[in-house]
Parts: sequence; C-alpha cells; structure tokens
Amino acid sequence: MEKEQIREIIAKRVAMELKDGDVVNLGIGLPTAVPDYLPEGVQIFLQSENGLLGMGPTPAPGEEDPEFINAGGGFVTALEGASCFDSATSFGIIRGGHVNASVLGALQVDEKGDLANWIIPGKKAPGMGGAMDLLTGADKVILAMEHTAKGAPKILKKCTLPLTAKGSVNMIVTEMGVMEITPEGIVLTEINPEFTVEQVQAATEAHLIVSKDLKPMKK
Repeated sequence: MEKEQIREIIAKRVAMELKDGDVVNLGIGLPTAVPDYLPEGVQIFLQSENGLLGMGPTPAPGEEDPEFINAGGGFVTALEGASCFDSATSFGIIRGGHVNASVLGALQVDEKGDLANWIIPGKKAPGMGGAMDLLTGADKVILAMEHTAKGAPKILKKCTLPLTAKGSVNMIVTEMGVMEITPEGIVLTEINPEFTVEQVQAATEAHLIVSKDLKPMKK
C-alpha cells in the first residue's frame, strides 16, 4: 500500500470522528491532513497551543506572514473570526477541558492507552511541547498513525520509550482498522477489508480483543 493511500485512509476515517463546532488540536505530520476530509457541513475550530483559535490552511508560497505560525514553527493562516492570545490563555483552554478532540501521531502506544510520541531514539529531542497537556486535557484523544514502523509493531503490550502521558488514548486509527482502548484492553471495532483479523494481530504486539460487532472500516 502506497504512503499517500495509507495517509488518506487514516485521515478520512479520523475526520468522521469530528463533529460540527468541535475545537480540535492537530499534531504534526499525518494529523494535519484530517481537515481535508471533513464531511460536508462539518466545521471545526483548529487550535494551536502557541495561541491561535481558528487556524486556517498553509499559506501559498510568498504569502507567508511571520506573525502567524503554528506550535511547530510552520506558517499558517487565520480564518475570519479567529482569536489570538498568549500561551497562558491557550493552556487554560487546554487544561480547562475546552478542547473536544486532540489528534496525534505516535511512536508507540500500548494496551493501557499509554503514549510515547516525543523521543525518537538516536535523535536530539526538542521536548514534548504541549502534547502532555493535550493528552490529559482533551475530551477525546485519537491517534492517527501507520500500524507499523518499517514492519515493527507500534501498538505494544507496554511502551518502551519515555511516555508522553499515561492512560490518555481513547482511539487508534491505522490503515488496518480502528481500535478503542478499554479497561479490558484494545478492542478492534473496525477492520479494513483488505486485511484479515489474523494479519492485523500479526502486525500488533498487544493482544487485540475482536469486537463481536466487528465492522468494515468506514470510508
């Protein structure tokens, strides 16, 4: 499966979880593609933890404004009606439970909903930024991620990298299917028809509980 196809499958499915009027924070990488696939009639408000609510798309080359950047330092635009504020206010929004959904990538996630997504082994770590707050402050945490990394499982029995937060993940969406974190473990609720349950389990270190109501992955 091509990278772009994988990215589209995941971003489309995550977009279906977002509701009209939601305040949403997107992590870098794959999560930034989610707004491209929002269902018709659904408008969300993107929040950047460095102090912007109502973030718009990436500006065209030559139209960048150095006053408008996201938390990762990339150029963005602001939609009509957007609000700018200081970091204290921004984290007050996050910690106050006003972010409906946070969509993040992952290096590792485990069956308890623990997440590791800020240290890449062998590379200098810039720090976890606002991820720790977003994981504990958002109403719902969705991981938008490829199922494996060069064939190695990313969904583990227990994370081995330093954690970003413990027990904060609610849902995992990969090109293989949709999984929910429950007190009993990871439940496979939807499966991409291109794969079998056995193939999904083989690509997953953690034990998967197959839902009795397992459905084809929504498109």
